[in-house]
Amino acid sequence: MPITELLSRNATYFKDEVALVEINPDVKGIPRVTWREYSLIESDRNGAFRKQLTWGEFDVHANRFANLLLTRGIKKGDKVAILLMNCLEWLPVYFGILKAGAVAVPLNFRYTADEIKYCLEKSDSDALVFGPEFIGRVEQILDTVPKVKNSFYVGDNCPSFADSYDKMIVHCSSQAPSVYITDDDDGAIYFSSGTTGFPKAILHAHRSLTHSAKVEQAHHHQTKDDVFLCIPPLYHTGAKMHWFGSLYSGSKAVLLRGVSPEWIIRCVSEERCTIVWLLVPWAQDILDAIESGKIDLDKYELSQWRLMHIGAQPVPPTLIKRWKAVFPNHDYDTNYGLSESIGPGCVHLGIENTHKVGAIGIPGYGWEVKIVDPDRNEVKDGVGELAVKGPGVMKCYYKDVKATEEVLDDEGWLYTGDMAERDEDGFIYLVDRKKDVIITGGENLYPVQIEDFLRSNNAIKDVAVIGLPDQRLGEIAAAIIEVKEGCELSESEVNDFCMELPRYKRPRKIIFADVPRNPTGKIEKPVLRKKYCGESVVAQQNEIKL
Repeated sequence: MPITELLSRNATYFKDEVALVEINPDVKGIPRVTWREYSLIESDRNGAFRKQLTWGEFDVHANRFANLLLTRGIKKGDKVAILLMNCLEWLPVYFGILKAGAVAVPLNFRYTADEIKYCLEKSDSDALVFGPEFIGRVEQILDTVPKVKNSFYVGDNCPSFADSYDKMIVHCSSQAPSVYITDDDDGAIYFSSGTTGFPKAILHAHRSLTHSAKVEQAHHHQTKDDVFLCIPPLYHTGAKMHWFGSLYSGSKAVLLRGVSPEWIIRCVSEERCTIVWLLVPWAQDILDAIESGKIDLDKYELSQWRLMHIGAQPVPPTLIKRWKAVFPNHDYDTNYGLSESIGPGCVHLGIENTHKVGAIGIPGYGWEVKIVDPDRNEVKDGVGELAVKGPGVMKCYYKDVKATEEVLDDEGWLYTGDMAERDEDGFIYLVDRKKDVIITGGENLYPVQIEDFLRSNNAIKDVAVIGLPDQRLGEIAAAIIEVKEGCELSESEVNDFCMELPRYKRPRKIIFADVPRNPTGKIEKPVLRKKYCGESVVAQQNEIKL
């Protein structure tokens, strides 16, 4: 079943019920009114911009945009890129593209003008939808990408080189277009993180998108009464596919523009959120704010909050122990996935398996998993590369046959590049990325293991371990440590703390600095390698480890 049918179903059965809420703490006062003929609610609520959309309105706006695309010559299989910050328009735009039979191409809002141009060309995009934050970047490159013949601007003060999305869609039919879509039709292109150069274009069919919705609902048991708080960027498969659980169950979701602990807790309280997906830094910040007294939980209504789950990066077991101490009644889940497997859920811990915190878990709903040696033979014991298989595996890297053949075999197994091992109960533990493994004096060091250990130190907020070149050992482990606010920590104290580790796992160099993370919470190790190793060394390391 194409993913668009879920939206049409919700519009039929839950027409007047709230589907989406946008809350933006940075916008004050009463903002513009859009789509006036509908019951879109916009208001200044307690100092923040809040607006909402019902399932019926959601479907109407998606239909209108689909019809607009068709009148502009967009055909089935054409590509339409989305360059928007999280907003109420994001998902109707996405589904409008799909309803037109076109392929949605979400773009990272951090991309430079050159990266935007690269992704538009790589994906063969025929149109672009963008917001006010990107006017300058889009203007720089739009004339250099002749295939993009249509650009639509979402916001006030439309630039002269684009068409106003708001003004155009009101003149389009609100009826669903007559475009026949199958499970095998192309649905979306997502771009990889691009840690070793420009990102790869990952092509998924509608089957993948629909399966991710089923996976999310199966794992987290969403019902019509749940309310999901979505904070990460919607261009990323993690945020989108977790929201697909709300789509599948016909339940409300809240898009929060901002990551401050106070606003997260406030939204949970005021919007009666039951499910919250956090990244590791946000969970740490919330706990720090509670423990420091900046947040008084007694001032909020949080009894309805039933599930907190984390994904997108390895999760320190110490963090979850802290969380459960503060929120003992919360269910917890860890979700593992990658954009090539349509985001989270090909492996997950499971809310019934909190006793196995530290593992990424067991095969997800509808998924198969195996661990293989360098020759791709399955191994029962020890560390190997994780491979996954299921309805959510990508079709290919778009226009990149060689890269596709490197990770996808004829039987449908996707080789993830992540090193993992199983315990005696069949639970999978992520060891590290293949390219992040540090080889020191012939020994393999897995940075995640060292990072997890260091995070158990109460003075450490965040840590990243990378390899630095060494003449004698080849590489040594360096720990970049971000200290908690109000705490002090010395190099000698870190070294003393690490005495519990085997000698070969102890970091040889300690660096006190901020730990950079991307919008999806992953540590930006290429940034750290460039800073502390030098560009030439980074290039050599990438060449060796890929």
